[in-house]
Amino acid sequence: MISFVFPWAFLALPLPWLIWRFVPAHKETVPAIRFPFFRQVISEAQLTPAKGAVIMRRSWLQVIAASLIWILLVIAISQPERLGAPIETSKSARDLILAIDISGSMDTRDFTDASNENVQRLAGVRDVVRAFVEGREGDRMALIVFGSKAYLQSPLTEDTGTIVELLDQTEVGMAGPHTAIGDAIGLSIRTFEASEIEQRLLILLSDGADTASRMSPLNAAEIARGAGVEIFTIAVGDPDATGENRVDVAALQDIANRTSGSYFFAADQAALDEIYARIDELAPRLTETQSFRPRQTLHHIPLILAMFIGIGTVAQLQLASHRKMRA
Repeated sequence: MISFVFPWAFLALPLPWLIWRFVPAHKETVPAIRFPFFRQVISEAQLTPAKGAVIMRRSWLQVIAASLIWILLVIAISQPERLGAPIETSKSARDLILAIDISGSMDTRDFTDASNENVQRLAGVRDVVRAFVEGREGDRMALIVFGSKAYLQSPLTEDTGTIVELLDQTEVGMAGPHTAIGDAIGLSIRTFEASEIEQRLLILLSDGADTASRMSPLNAAEIARGAGVEIFTIAVGDPDATGENRVDVAALQDIANRTSGSYFFAADQAALDEIYARIDELAPRLTETQSFRPRQTLHHIPLILAMFIGIGTVAQLQLASHRKMRA
């Protein structure tokens, strides 16, 4: 399909004819030689004298060539372009951050897997999260791990394969033995600031109580709410344990409530799998589809044709003049 960027340029097509029809011919006063036997000359030549300048007549070749060149120039000015077939692209309309606790307590082997065997908490979590990430191909995700401090393993990216690889390389204690839930939320907020997408979701998983944050989790949750971040919290571990090994269920519930999110508790891998499936339902993949048509400019074609017509016409006129002089 051919379209024109400036179709109004075609209004200039009749301009040369309008000038020829309504604008007086150009006249110049030039020196002339006057001689006494002028009447005898025109009488012998059988001519009738007239006042004014002489307008030279153009040949049919000049008229046709000038018309074609003008038409081609107007077409070039109108910027013709070829429109390709529509191409649709999809991009994520929601940013999602996974914040996973890798403190020392995540090494506890009390997490029941699908075969009813007790496995390391982090190993059980990793298997479920891996399947969750792989099922959301095309989403923009980031990965944060936290212990005594919070670390950004991967910034927001649509390369979910990288998220899975980094998740598989994560080990207990890499970020320290303690738990900094508030710092993990704060780092998530800073990560979201690099994005212009308004839909922001943080999935935070922890098996302990906050003992190392510079900012309390509840204050961090209030800031997250102001930044438009929705937080889903997941508690794993033993809520009846003591000290740092006790999962702070009340704090995780409060964080979710303050940000209009949801709270979940997973006692084993099957329950965690159901939780992530539920999250997938509550926050399905959200994409924006954009359509565009590739454009290929064609204005050079009429310019090249006009150039060849002009060169060919001049060459033909010069050749005809040369033959006339020789005749």
